[in-house]
Amino acid sequence: MPTVQKSIRIQERTIKEIEQIARDSGKEFSSVANELLEEAVRMQRCPGVIFTEGTTGRRARIAGTGIEVWELIATYKGVGADFKRLQKAYHWLTDQQLRAAIGYYRIYAEDIDRLIKQNETLTQKHVHERYPFLDRGNR
Repeated sequence: MPTVQKSIRIQERTIKEIEQIARDSGKEFSSVANELLEEAVRMQRCPGVIFTEGTTGRRARIAGTGIEVWELIATYKGVGADFKRLQKAYHWLTDQQLRAAIGYYRIYAEDIDRLIKQNETLTQKHVHERYPFLDRGNR
């Protein structure tokens, strides 16, 4: 994605935090700052969605849960985009949490669809090749 150079003033403590995250992740300062800004914009547009680090990187999650947005949306699609059926499938979540994920999907459908497709292409063989320690035959 093309970038534009802008000059902004950032508090020193924020710079130090971004520098630490960059060191910890092995990424460049500019890359980390851009990721954090993008996440902040997305959270501003979609209250109830947060970003957390997972085994495969930072992902959009429903606040207050460990559920990634793509997981809920895959279920939503699986029940024919029927909100009542989604409520039954995720009965422990509030309507607000469900709607936050659906709202996020409406804005960032491309990202979520990519994650759903990526998950659908996983096979047992692929998982065992990538994560051999999960293969029960190796124990």
